[in-house]
Amino acid sequence: MSKAAVFFGTGYEEIEALTVVDILRRAGVETVMVSVMKEKSVAGSHDIRVETDALIGEIDFTGLDVIVLPGGMPGTKNLEACEALMAQVDIFAAQGKIVAAICAAPSILGHRGILKGKKACSFPSFESHLEGAEVLQQPAVMDGNLITGRGMGAAIPFGLKILEKLQGEEAARKMAEEIIFACE
Repeated sequence: MSKAAVFFGTGYEEIEALTVVDILRRAGVETVMVSVMKEKSVAGSHDIRVETDALIGEIDFTGLDVIVLPGGMPGTKNLEACEALMAQVDIFAAQGKIVAAICAAPSILGHRGILKGKKACSFPSFESHLEGAEVLQQPAVMDGNLITGRGMGAAIPFGLKILEKLQGEEAARKMAEEIIFACE
């Protein structure tokens, strides 16, 4: 079974983080919510407080298949300031493991040189931070092991892209139908 970790820093974008947790858990992906702060209770950018499952120091990264970085401010800055998380983002990218970031968070990947030669998207005001990427204006973009999303309104397509990478296109399509997303 696949295992994902969604990381929470104070000021995270609530919808982006929790939509991914919801979609992955519905699909049977073991998904852990991880605080990069000093406590498990983390307040989002709209002051919605969530009790995470673990602190970053409690996580065995070798057992993870996916690192998910939600956006939001100052959540993105808090994620980027977490040296332990950034070291793992670099390792995952180098090993071809899945790294997913949405809204402002793809800027982290740009700052680390991970997006060079890749297709990516982000919140419009952060597109200049996607250093070396071919910037697309799509809700969610998958290029190899990297998945990026534009913002809160793209949280479902972003979560579905992660699911697609883990379980295949058919699983993502079935989940979209199950949650009544773009069913025409």
